[in-house]
Amino acid sequence: MLELSASEASRSFSAVLDEAEKGETIVVTRNGRRVALIVPAPRANGGEVCAVFHRWAGKLEVDDGFEENVTKVRETASAELDGDPWRD
Repeated sequence: MLELSASEASRSFSAVLDEAEKGETIVVTRNGRRVALIVPAPRANGGEVCAVFHRWAGKLEVDDGFEENVTKVRETASAELDGDPWRD
């Protein structure tokens, strides 16, 4: 965890964001007191959702409507489509 004064964070904000993107948490202080945290943004997890559907395949007894809905989700869901909207 990095700790920077507000002035330091301001002067090197691009570098601070680079560190957060790498997974680092940055504590910003003012007059020696913690005033803010800059943390990595959460990542999307569509790939994990697809993996759960694949693990459940054929193991659940459900009504026809539910099975049809799951099939549609599987056809629509794609790890390639799952991304960070802020990076676009």
